[in-house]
Amino acid sequence: MRARIVIVGGGILGLAVAARAARRGIAVTLLEKEDRWAAHQTGHNSGVVHAGPYYRPGSLKARMCAAGNASMIAFAQEHGIPHAVPGKLIVATDEPERERLHELHRRAAANGVPSRLIGPEEASDYEPEVYAVEALRVESTGIIDYAAVCEILARIAADNGAELLTGAEVTRIRHRGDGVVVEHTRGETAAGLLVNCAGLHSDRIARLAGVDPEVRIVPFRGEYYELVPERRDLVRGLVYPVPDPELPFLGVHLTRMIDGSVHAGPNAVLAFKREGYRWRDVGLRDTVDALTYPGFVRMAAHNLETGVREVARSLSRSAFAASLARLVPEIERHDIVRAGSGVRAQAIRRDGSLADDFVIQRAPHQLHVLNAPSPAATSALEIAAHLLAEAGLEGRRGGLTHSAASPRPPRG
Repeated sequence: MRARIVIVGGGILGLAVAARAARRGIAVTLLEKEDRWAAHQTGHNSGVVHAGPYYRPGSLKARMCAAGNASMIAFAQEHGIPHAVPGKLIVATDEPERERLHELHRRAAANGVPSRLIGPEEASDYEPEVYAVEALRVESTGIIDYAAVCEILARIAADNGAELLTGAEVTRIRHRGDGVVVEHTRGETAAGLLVNCAGLHSDRIARLAGVDPEVRIVPFRGEYYELVPERRDLVRGLVYPVPDPELPFLGVHLTRMIDGSVHAGPNAVLAFKREGYRWRDVGLRDTVDALTYPGFVRMAAHNLETGVREVARSLSRSAFAASLARLVPEIERHDIVRAGSGVRAQAIRRDGSLADDFVIQRAPHQLHVLNAPSPAATSALEIAAHLLAEAGLEGRRGGLTHSAASPRPPRG
């Protein structure tokens, strides 16, 4: 039991842990409840390899993103995964945003992310249709096919002896001897270490394991549009607004994808199901969990105006187009069409504060990744290395911070 790891969740993080552990000769079983890899957050994100100018200096996000940008691009090059490094513009459209842009520039420097402030004329050299009073140019931002990354990670894990099970939904977790037993819809797996990478369900997996999670997952749907083919020439690379420092979202932005399409979004509205990709997707348990959680109630009350604005943008193509036109004035309502959505596992504390860093909660024989939003995909290879180091299975690489938790008596 001591040598075996059981991983819950077959997104990019769970697969990265499985591949790295298997390469080191560690016996691994990975459990994924869906019939394919990267079915949820990983498979619905914007495909950006982030550079890391946004994150609080010294935070786990900042450290992991800087290293992850380099390691993810190197991984893509090694395995022939479609990717590009076009760089991006973060655009200030008025004076208040210019002040925040300068603060972002200082933060980028503190995080070791090369960037430079440029004026409107140089900004137009990169993006001729953009409107800016000033912009921040970040050269190392890339784009990639994260679903393809997951396929390669799964292949590496399997080739090195990992047991990869799809259609394996976890139903019960028991403690036994010096490890755990995970019961699932394809049987049960005994392991010396449980690594919870279940994303949208990570807090529930923690509770199944007898741990009281320090955050609650509340799902937020992010809806995307894309430019119609004849208007794709409005955007050459990546164009972002200056983010609101009070929110964990980067704001609606424009991204030229690997296939040449230009995606716009996402916004952020409460999803009434943890895997609710449409307004009509409603789950009673998920809705009650969110609306009765004191942390969500406090957070919603504090951000009521923002919430109303996001709902309006969700329901109105004109409102969505207007937010894009702040960055690229030529964009009009008829230039965009809907292009799917994703659901973000937003971790909220009981006091209503949003977890602004990765949250790793530890218990005996367990590691629970309870908050891994963007830039987790960018940082997946680095996070995997740190999790194995935290478990004592390889040398430490920078000191993964975490919080310890004693498990409650497990169910059953």
